[in-house]
Amino acid sequence: MRTLIIDTATSRTSVGLFEGNSPLFAGRMDGATSHGQALPQLVSAALEIGKPISQVVIGMGPGPFTGLRVGIAFAQVFAEARKIPLLGISSLDGIVSGVTGKYIVATDARRREIYWAEFDSGKRTSEPRVSQPNFVKDLGLPVYGEGAQLYGFEADIDMTHPNPLLLLSALESGQRVDRPMYLRKPDALTLEER
Repeated sequence: MRTLIIDTATSRTSVGLFEGNSPLFAGRMDGATSHGQALPQLVSAALEIGKPISQVVIGMGPGPFTGLRVGIAFAQVFAEARKIPLLGISSLDGIVSGVTGKYIVATDARRREIYWAEFDSGKRTSEPRVSQPNFVKDLGLPVYGEGAQLYGFEADIDMTHPNPLLLLSALESGQRVDRPMYLRKPDALTLEER
């Protein structure tokens, strides 16, 4: 089975192509506002391998609305055009590898907040949330991910963004997500709300 993996939930656009668990392609581009330009380039590079895709796996967040929406919409159209399955996974599940014990994975939610969830030896044990960094710091657990690096937590900075291989592993462990993880209201307001 050949799996195309896409994630745009952080400031990095990540794309991977796998034959089973063997990587055929891995690419990434940094830039919180460049997902729309980066994604077609990365997927085109993956398709140059010339092997048909069997399924698409998409990181469903949590993440900022626009970046997340770019990745999800692209993955939906790609899968629908090819009549192949589309499977969702929490982007937080694809950040840390090889850490035992309890810890937190956090990504940048902007507005001086972080998206985060608790894990125990690679398995997510809480639903993702959005909070102020000090709230997470007060929990007293090690924190990994882009949010840890940005807000000065002591963490392994190599584990900051979703990794396509780790997203594939999390999917195989059964932690699927069916809807985008938007954890707060959008900035845009209706006329009634204004």
